[in-house]
Amino acid sequence: MPSLPNHVIERGLYYALLAAFLIYALSQARKPGKWGGWFFVWVMNLSHSKLTDWGLTHVQVEENFTILDVGCGGGRTIQKLAALAPKGTVSGVDYAQGSVAASRAKNAELIQAGRVDIQQASVSQLPFPENKFNLVTAVETQYYWPDLLKDMQEILRVLKPGGTLIVIAESYKRGAYNRLQSPVMKLLKASNLGVDEHRELFARAGYTGVQIFEERKKGWICAVGSKPLA
Repeated sequence: MPSLPNHVIERGLYYALLAAFLIYALSQARKPGKWGGWFFVWVMNLSHSKLTDWGLTHVQVEENFTILDVGCGGGRTIQKLAALAPKGTVSGVDYAQGSVAASRAKNAELIQAGRVDIQQASVSQLPFPENKFNLVTAVETQYYWPDLLKDMQEILRVLKPGGTLIVIAESYKRGAYNRLQSPVMKLLKASNLGVDEHRELFARAGYTGVQIFEERKKGWICAVGSKPLA
């Protein structure tokens, strides 16, 4: 049996290594590990900063608010929220060990001061009592929630009556760059909701006063809803 030419073997090895790297990169983007995930959470902090700033303009953050950031990633959003609520407290949860470690390192001084706490936990089972938070934020994370409706209701449980959930994302169905982003979302097994689907999800989960904002040129979306007062 004739052997394969060296250039064919080399090309096969190249594509095999490339495929392995892409699989690893996608897994780290979805759930950063304790060691290999540091680079990915650093990228998240950098790339999501302007998106987060834009999204937070659509909610009022008072100085004494009690806030939860779901899917806190590299911890940059927690830092921003703590600055907006200097007399309040900010909690963060993430299901990825790497994200929790990075987020704690990013906010070490605020944790030491007792203004921030960060835990490893799932959005499906938040380690907090009912009616605790004035505001819950979710930046670039809702895509990966295991059960969107139930997880939205779990957040509703920990919100105070009249409290607000804000979901901020840079990928959504029929968004400016959805054609490019959609194949990646499928590989990540991530949800990809449109404007009407976001509105319907909030309403089904029990939120009121639902508003959807778009930054169409950049392909950003922000969905806001509140827990009923009664």
